[in-house]
Amino acid sequence: MNHTWYVTFEVPTDGTLSRRRHPRLTKTFETEAAARNFARNKFNAGLIVTAGTIIPHLPRASIPSVEIPAWLELGGPTGRNERGDARYGTTEQKE
Repeated sequence: MNHTWYVTFEVPTDGTLSRRRHPRLTKTFETEAAARNFARNKFNAGLIVTAGTIIPHLPRASIPSVEIPAWLELGGPTGRNERGDARYGTTEQKE
């Protein structure tokens, strides 16, 4: 398996910790679509989510938590901004 995308998400607290912690877990995926679907489920569950491509995959993409809603709305494998520029990375491999 050649995983090129990751999704990091906040682990829900169980209420037993006395101090505030924000533990996170990361899962990797072969495609952006699979990563997006997983991220959508975690985001809809109310968790803080970030995503991106795993180094050395090119082009690199990093989607911070504040941009996750826009990334999830794109639905396709590539995000484009208003000018048509790639906003997020694609899953295409460079040869």
